[in-house]
Amino acid sequence: MTTIAGLPAHVLLVHAMVVLAPLTALLEILCALWPAARRHLVWPTLAFAVVTTALTPITTNAGEWLYDRERHHRDILHTHAARGGWMIYFSIAMLAVAVVLAWAHWREIRSAKPRAAATVAVAVLAIAVGAASILQVVRIGDSGARSVWADELTKSDKP
Repeated sequence: MTTIAGLPAHVLLVHAMVVLAPLTALLEILCALWPAARRHLVWPTLAFAVVTTALTPITTNAGEWLYDRERHHRDILHTHAARGGWMIYFSIAMLAVAVVLAWAHWREIRSAKPRAAATVAVAVLAIAVGAASILQVVRIGDSGARSVWADELTKSDKP
């Protein structure tokens, strides 16, 4: 996928990633820490994780197409591309956490005996993966914004 309605697909798809990845991470943390939220949100969280994981390589490929069309590869664009390439690992990690949360929920509803050690382990994993994924989205977005807007911002600073 290279364009959507004449616009570079990456420019549009990246907005979905900027919303879905942090939303998925926050929902996973919420589900891991709050059993009532898990009962209501675990399945939508799993669905968001699947969509985020599927959308990541599509967005990355659209970005590579756009990158190949750019005539002047500035260092910041290289940084953005490299950081974006790593996002698939964060998306897969979030998908794994969502699967574990769904499995934990499934076990909870079939057993009257909660498993404290497993609950703590899942919570720690969800917090670590969620925080790292949100940080990565911010880092990717920052380098992408700088690659597009750095020249404009520099011009506006001049009297």
